[in-house]
Amino acid sequence: MDHSNGYEAISAEWLRGRGSDAGRARAIGVDEVRRWARTLPAGSSVIDIGCGPGFPLTAVLVEEGLRVYGLDAAPSFVAAFQRNLPGVPITCASVLESDCFGRKFDAVLAVGLIFLMTVDEQARLLRKFAEILNPDGHLLFTAPLPACTWIDQMTGLSSVSLGGEEYRRQLALAGLSVVAEFEDVGENHYYEVRKTATAL
Repeated sequence: MDHSNGYEAISAEWLRGRGSDAGRARAIGVDEVRRWARTLPAGSSVIDIGCGPGFPLTAVLVEEGLRVYGLDAAPSFVAAFQRNLPGVPITCASVLESDCFGRKFDAVLAVGLIFLMTVDEQARLLRKFAEILNPDGHLLFTAPLPACTWIDQMTGLSSVSLGGEEYRRQLALAGLSVVAEFEDVGENHYYEVRKTATAL
């Protein structure tokens, strides 16, 4: 089974584009992730789930002085991550099967990931986010605001958004609450989320 949702098969093409250091300062999502990272307490532990090769977004977390961990299911991306960000811990696994380093985190970043999963898997992932976050933890993830399905242009596989209303409902069931929503210049929709201090 391909836990990378088709990205291992197209990893060489992906790495030639977005996965390189060249031009990453201007890459879509960099400004949004940097602004979010700067709201986190100094030295916060952050796991970037679906981190790819570490460029452009994981590198932002490192640059902002956070204690960063990476997780990705594509072996080629993990190898590139180790070259790009030596010394930053990373594991190659499906997020739904990983123990996420056997620890909890102050923050979770998951850009371009959740909608690659089935409806049931997305519900499981939202619960997992809650499980690995410390009380009062932060989460930032992307998914289209409307409920919709489409074919990923690079992998040719189906993607599905549950829609904002359903994401908010499922987050609330997991003890998480949306504190802000916004879009970047590429029209990617971001959900900025907090874990309630009393949630497990």
